[in-house]
Amino acid sequence: MLHTRGVKITSVLVVSLLLYTAYAFYSSRHMSYKTANRESARISPLPKDHPEAIVQVFYARTFGWRGKFAVHSWIAFKEKNAEQYWVTQVLGWRKYRKMSVVALDQDLPDRIWFDHMPVLQEQLEGAKAEEAIIQIQKAIQSYPYPDEYIMWPGPNSNSYIAHIIRNVDLLKIELPPHAIGKDRLMKHRLLDVSMAGRGLSFSLYGVVGFTLGLREGIEFHILTLCFGLDFLRPALKLPFLGRVGLKDA
Repeated sequence: MLHTRGVKITSVLVVSLLLYTAYAFYSSRHMSYKTANRESARISPLPKDHPEAIVQVFYARTFGWRGKFAVHSWIAFKEKNAEQYWVTQVLGWRKYRKMSVVALDQDLPDRIWFDHMPVLQEQLEGAKAEEAIIQIQKAIQSYPYPDEYIMWPGPNSNSYIAHIIRNVDLLKIELPPHAIGKDRLMKHRLLDVSMAGRGLSFSLYGVVGFTLGLREGIEFHILTLCFGLDFLRPALKLPFLGRVGLKDA
């Protein structure tokens, strides 16, 4: 009886996923990189108006059909009295041009990600930002997959930002549930400290695993899809949708 019920549930999930994938392809068929909006979302303060150091963590829906499933994340920072921001992220297309997938460029920190508005998840300023920038620069250098990019299950752009967050003491946040690749632990580890720093994560190469932590609550990762419950700031964590409930603290 239980076996039959499990087969039925799995079949419904597979069929639903296939239908959703077909919808994602159909709804994004006319989108173009060339015409997509890449302007500033006017979230970040202008350097001339904000001489203090600043660190910002952003995410936005990815381009095209993948945006129905996942988000892309990046980190922007500006040192004290600097005239421009630096933006670091992983870009998969760089691999096919024989470049490191890790990008670190002077750029707009809050670019609209190909028609999708960015979400500012964390911001540090002043002395905290100065300290964090030093750790961010070290984390960029220590990322173990600078020449690898695998959209699913990672390492990808979210795996990279998760690596930086884990290695920057002052960033006590977690990427959203639909940041596919965030649970891919580095250097083939199976266990590590949770992203927000007060818990434990187990992951089998990002495909299946779980996280239990004070800030994260409890999460189950199945084929990189995240299902969970945040107790501290009550919310459901769901694939494709992200958080449903209170905003992450």
